Amino acid sequence: MDSQDISLAPTQIALPLPTCASPAPFKEPAADGFILGGFTWQHPTQDTQRPVVIINAATSVRCRHYSRFADYLFANGFNVITYDYRGIGESRPESLRSLKASWSDWGALDFEAMLKRARREFPGQPIDVVGHSFGGCAAGLGASGHVIRRLVTVGAQFAYWRDYAPAHRWRMFGKWHVVMPLITMLYGFFPGKRLGWLEDTPAGVVRDWSTPTGRYEKRPSGRAIVARQGALPFAMVSAKTLAISVTDDPYGTIPAIERLLGYFTGGTNTHLRIAPEDIGEQQVGHFAFFRSAYQATLWPIALSWLQSGELAPGTPGRLMPRSEPC
Repeated sequence: MDSQDISLAPTQIALPLPTCASPAPFKEPAADGFILGGFTWQHPTQDTQRPVVIINAATSVRCRHYSRFADYLFANGFNVITYDYRGIGESRPESLRSLKASWSDWGALDFEAMLKRARREFPGQPIDVVGHSFGGCAAGLGASGHVIRRLVTVGAQFAYWRDYAPAHRWRMFGKWHVVMPLITMLYGFFPGKRLGWLEDTPAGVVRDWSTPTGRYEKRPSGRAIVARQGALPFAMVSAKTLAISVTDDPYGTIPAIERLLGYFTGGTNTHLRIAPEDIGEQQVGHFAFFRSAYQATLWPIALSWLQSGELAPGTPGRLMPRSEPC
């Protein structure tokens, strides 16, 4: 990971502004019968060449956070599916205390349900995925991962505390690996919304997040997958993958991004690392990529990859050298 980076000069990419779309709400049952809620942006005419993009949210971030980005993709010719994992937003039951949900459920059951929905509702059309934070990890947990054509991840990792940015590591460890599980033990779920720390979160997800191991198969729900299936399903994904990371993201450090990419052994992986100054900004962080303020600077990077599987000439940032899995 200490090899010299490959630099790409910044450029301005002119793309159409998003049109106002009216996404249609839907309900979709997962394999275990849990009803998931989400939204579809669908063009009126069917075209087997038109890709459909599934957007996987970050942990305990509602799918509505990605609506403007979905508008943008729709305006550029894609059909789009956004959805909430079980326990969050459109997929929240009356009580979280009795909900058994884990990170692996979010991938193996909920994301898998969206892959099946995409194949059913858009037969024969290419399926692409955009995954934010844990959403990039979820993209590797579906049994139908082999159908993904292209994958774009943003700040994607699974929260190994030693990978957090050194300047923030101990504060983040205390917040997410000590305080969060303790509060969860008291309430039976994590009441993140009232604390201003994301949405309320199922206890099983908290257990996965807070377990201090650098191997996903040693997280509680990861162990369950291996016990049931013999291995994690990441290698089934043969997509061309672009992992985007930002230098001021305390979660998405180089070790964190490379740790997750090390599981995606079935396809080709490209890691693009962007500094805020590369796009004329002072800060971007972990959550801002999908805000409309970055429509002209960051969104075209993901769009180009989804359209062609390549980075456009002059893309801002640095290509990171390929490294051995952490």
